Amino acid sequence: MTEGSVPEPWTREERAAYRAFVRDHHPDRGGDPEAFVEGLTRLRAARAARPGEAPDDRRYDAPVEIVPDLPLAVRIVVAAIRTARRRARTRVDRPSPGPGRPGPGHPDPDPGVERE
Repeated sequence: MTEGSVPEPWTREERAAYRAFVRDHHPDRGGDPEAFVEGLTRLRAARAARPGEAPDDRRYDAPVEIVPDLPLAVRIVVAAIRTARRRARTRVDRPSPGPGRPGPGHPDPDPGVERE
């Protein structure tokens, strides 16, 4: 099997052997779980060893790598950048004040003057 291709379909013999094995050894039907897993491994290995097929892609079986926390100074800088970006964004739920109109938090410069 090449990368990106569809795997070959099972032959009748492979399918019959797989179904018979599962029918006889599945843990839900009274079989031994360890023997079932070992048997599935053998069946998959036999199928993978078919001529003309490449082995499975093992990239996803690599061990998980835990990344350590960033140093405190770096975390502070990242938090400051995020805060600055958040404050720079315009908010949709609050309309911006028009020219000559005070915005929220800004006192009216001429409280006695009427505006249209």
